[in-house]
Amino acid sequence: MRLTHRKAVWLMLAVTLMWSIAGLVSRQLTHAHGLEVTFWRSFFTVLTLLAILPLWQGRGVFRHIPWRDTSLWLSGVCWGIMFTAFMFALTLTTVANVLVTMALGPLFTALMARFALRHKLPVRTWVAIVVAGAGIVWMYGAQLNFGKAAEGGSDGLLIGSLIALIVPIAGSVQWTVAQHQSRRVATDKTAAEIGLVPSVLIGAILSSLVTLPLTLPWQADVTDLGWLGLLGVVQLGIPCVLAVFCARVLKAAELALLGLLEVIFGILWAWLGAGEAPGANALTGGLLVIGALAANEALGWAQQNKDKRNDSPPPSILS
Repeated sequence: MRLTHRKAVWLMLAVTLMWSIAGLVSRQLTHAHGLEVTFWRSFFTVLTLLAILPLWQGRGVFRHIPWRDTSLWLSGVCWGIMFTAFMFALTLTTVANVLVTMALGPLFTALMARFALRHKLPVRTWVAIVVAGAGIVWMYGAQLNFGKAAEGGSDGLLIGSLIALIVPIAGSVQWTVAQHQSRRVATDKTAAEIGLVPSVLIGAILSSLVTLPLTLPWQADVTDLGWLGLLGVVQLGIPCVLAVFCARVLKAAELALLGLLEVIFGILWAWLGAGEAPGANALTGGLLVIGALAANEALGWAQQNKDKRNDSPPPSILS
């Protein structure tokens, strides 16, 4: 698959749209709850990737995966944590809270890269961190009053929000590991072709194995399994593979900026499809978070383009 820049942008929009249906679909479940939702979603993702990988790279794809690579397994563990925490958080708090909390991922990744890879952070990123942090405090301020937990159930919302926070933290480790491996991938054709998909498979397997003992006896009926299969195939398996193709064409700043659309799409799906209207705190705090992240990524992208123009040699008078 060869993509132009424009096609990659449209494909990434489709990826974020598929990612964003998790909250809406989870609200359609009638019998499956808690970790059982996580198990079935991860299980169907495993089946999807076991089918996609051989179709994509041939039957010998599993022989080419560097199973002894520590980074591969670290990345897989991070994926497993994200899969498990994300769906569990959706059962405890609102879709808006989960998705806006996940929008902190690009900033957490920048911080992780600063300390692990010694990448310097520009001033604009520090400003974005402060603004986004203020948005999160505004969103969850009403939930931090534990004295009202018994009256309004804010204790469960707070726990769900804290679990959701695990997702961008694990994601920051995952993408830092990917950056660390980029040089080896650049010189290894097979690794470059396979990309991050094997670690996604490992994460889905780990998530399934960890949650399986905690989900018995199963409560999901046939309808629930249909919805959960949709999550595993359409919401996770397919878009993760497509995102690998997009990452070969789009810059990191573009990917992060486009990825924020998952938050917007997810809240809109939950609002229109499940009647879950975000509260005033979620809307105003979410606008602060998304605005800070979008401004940070957009300014970074503009600065990169400016640097490229300044570094390009002047045209020759003979040309």
